[in-house]
Amino acid sequence: MSKAANPFRYFHSSPEIIRMVVMLYERYPLSLRNVEDLLFSHGYDLCHETVRLWWNRFGPMFAAEIRRQRVSHMRGFRHWRWHLDEMYVKLNGEMVYLWRAVDHEGEVLESFVTKKRDKSAASAFMKKALKRHGKPKKIVTDGLRSYPAAMRDLGNLDRREIGRWLNNRAENSHLPFRRRERAMLRFRRMKSLQKFASVQASLHNHFNSERHLVDRQTYKIRRSAALAEWQSLLA
Repeated sequence: MSKAANPFRYFHSSPEIIRMVVMLYERYPLSLRNVEDLLFSHGYDLCHETVRLWWNRFGPMFAAEIRRQRVSHMRGFRHWRWHLDEMYVKLNGEMVYLWRAVDHEGEVLESFVTKKRDKSAASAFMKKALKRHGKPKKIVTDGLRSYPAAMRDLGNLDRREIGRWLNNRAENSHLPFRRRERAMLRFRRMKSLQKFASVQASLHNHFNSERHLVDRQTYKIRRSAALAEWQSLLA
């Protein structure tokens, strides 16, 4: 990579330290000051505002690179099934909605924040997901009427599935975000919520090795591969 294209060129710390800081803050339910104290116990003296700066600068870059690799890998998959769901997020005392698309393997494909959950919001969310990831074979939703109204306009209502417990995949995918939300003491702006949700989803996908579904040896191999791939991002 040339010096002009190097995203770390204005920072005195090594890229390895920057990647580790971003990973700790995104992957685990830690606050900025928790990350600062954890790094200090390992011999790195950083201010919590430095952690914030690095996350704001490099978090979206790392997430975009991870997303680019996964989109090219999964686009056009014949048996791709999506699970769509929306969740409440409190923003300065006001409830907004975080729409999320999750595939059949539990990876979060898209995150989209709106003030309402009507047909217009559902349509904008699905258009964004379809444009980036292509068309799935089936789309599982809950009973919200905004979904069939939007899907009718998009011409994919015949792909919809609805039923009791069918959307548990999407419901369970909200748990890592909820843990991070509590650690951050909630959000204050829609822009920051949208940014954090997108970045957090990409990093969760990258380090999700499905340890509860595989044996210990397979999990160790997947974990090592994910860490090695993370350390090579933007290298």
